Amino acid sequence: MRFAENRAAAPEFMSAHNAWIARGFADGVFLCVGSLQSAAGGAIIAHGEGRAAHDACVAADPFVVQGVVTAETYEIDPKRTVSALDFVKAA
Repeated sequence: MRFAENRAAAPEFMSAHNAWIARGFADGVFLCVGSLQSAAGGAIIAHGEGRAAHDACVAADPFVVQGVVTAETYEIDPKRTVSALDFVKAA
């Protein structure tokens, strides 16, 4: 998620955005959330939902809805992981 034209409105929607993030963790979908360096936006590592469900989830982020960020999704097919992340490899 990279900051967009409405970046200045981020504080106004931060509480709703944080609630959206909390739901992602509660649903067991979000594995990691953090800031992109140089204050460029944020990133999420997610797992366990299909592409349509993922796209719907991202579209519901208040930051996306309000034009604070634009979202890009990259799907990966992990081949090697540390043992703690073996669950993300395709079965």
